[in-house]
Amino acid sequence: MHSVRVQLSVLFLFVTTITLAAFGVYNHVQLSNELNANFVQLQKGTITRLSISLPSPMWSFNLDAVGSIIKAEMVPEEVLAIDVFDENSRFLFGSVRDEQKRIVTRAHASGLKGIFVDTILFRSAADTGGEEAVMPVSSAIGRVVVYFSRHRIDEILRANVIRRIFEVLVLDAMLVIVLSLSLRIVFNPLRRLREALFELARHDGEDVEELPETQKNEFGEVVKGFNQTQRKFKHIIESLRQAEEATQHEASKTRQAFLGLKAAQESMLQSEKLASLGGLVAGVAHEINTPVGITLTSASTLLDATERLRSAMSEGAMKKSEIMAYIVSASEGSRLIMKNAERAAHLIQSFKQVAADQTSEHRRKYELKEYIEEVMSSLHPKFKREHGEKNVQATVICVELIELDGYPGAMAQVLTNLTMNSLTHAFKDTEQGMIEITAEQQGEMVVMHFSDNGCGISPANLGKIFDPFFTTNRDNGGTGLGLNIVYNIVNKQLGGTVVVQSEIGKGTCFILKFPRNTIDSEDAVVGVGGAAV
Repeated sequence: MHSVRVQLSVLFLFVTTITLAAFGVYNHVQLSNELNANFVQLQKGTITRLSISLPSPMWSFNLDAVGSIIKAEMVPEEVLAIDVFDENSRFLFGSVRDEQKRIVTRAHASGLKGIFVDTILFRSAADTGGEEAVMPVSSAIGRVVVYFSRHRIDEILRANVIRRIFEVLVLDAMLVIVLSLSLRIVFNPLRRLREALFELARHDGEDVEELPETQKNEFGEVVKGFNQTQRKFKHIIESLRQAEEATQHEASKTRQAFLGLKAAQESMLQSEKLASLGGLVAGVAHEINTPVGITLTSASTLLDATERLRSAMSEGAMKKSEIMAYIVSASEGSRLIMKNAERAAHLIQSFKQVAADQTSEHRRKYELKEYIEEVMSSLHPKFKREHGEKNVQATVICVELIELDGYPGAMAQVLTNLTMNSLTHAFKDTEQGMIEITAEQQGEMVVMHFSDNGCGISPANLGKIFDPFFTTNRDNGGTGLGLNIVYNIVNKQLGGTVVVQSEIGKGTCFILKFPRNTIDSEDAVVGVGGAAV
């Protein structure tokens, strides 16, 4: 538990420290700027005075006067050393504050943690005794190098920082003491009130004594309010006990009603599943009749041709033309038998896999495009029976190989319900139609679009199509469960989402997004079939 007292103390300390630190930094910057300005002014003043005072004694070669001038300029602590050279850069005179650093001073100015200024000294006409005709009016007679140190400035700034830190620490310590004494006055009554509240919670208000109303301040009013609340709380507890008994009785009735409703729902869903599977069986059986009939006809024709050829051979009246005709007939019959047998085998295999998936709850790995094609192939009789040969076409577009690990039966039911929904509603007023199914993988997610170019869904119904028992085709046997089952399977079992986009006259598109590897959930509904909405 984070104590409010500690939080308040930390907050006040933080605000105070930050405020003092901000003012300290501001003062430090101001002091630093002032010291730097004085330091620059000292440099300029020293160089100016030396430029004025040194040329005359240097021209007269009065080293004593030069030394006196230099010593006078060495008074400020910032001036570390002064060296004087003649016009040929030969050392004439120098002074350094520390004699042991003379060599370092002249050779390595940077080693002194300061700066140096080098200026050239000139002589004027007044210094030549009026001999302007012999020599130029002014010319260089030497140079002076002055070494300045920032050591004193750094010491002042360091001392200022230490003093500010000490002030912050002292003020923080005083603030902690004052806050501790002040907060104790506030939190002691709160502690007693808190203990009374915990006691009230543990004993349900029955055996808890009321707090004494002795204080005449704001906390005394709080105690009065607490005692009144405690009295009301005891009254409420008694009312709640009576209400709880009534609620338990009603809950028992509600639970029984819920179990009955759940049983009815499971029965209805199972009926929808069996109805869908029954329709699929009838359609596949009707579809298989054609290739099986062609196979039987071709086999019968081939058998007759073979009997005629054998009769001709036994009579000894075999002709080349008869043999060639038999070969042509046998080749065409064999081709028809193989083609239609393969077609029937494909239909049977697709129906077998889809039907097995819809009636089982087994998890396995499967390739998405191949499985979609199997489901659509098993639904092909629905296209023909209700809309005529090839009037509605289904196209599957899946560029990449997408391998899913999940429940193919659930995927088959989703595709079946969406397809039947399109056949029942999208193309009821048209003879031509197109269903397009596209799928792509995005990371570990799969995005599938199921779209048709049918009549579309009106805006008034668009937000209700996933609701259970909502249908616009109840007169023709619609149950209103197809798209609701799609919604539940995609959301609960596949762990994904499904949304719909539609515009009147331009078709409908269902967008399904689900993980490639299905995560098992206790709420997953496996193997639930259903008809279209």
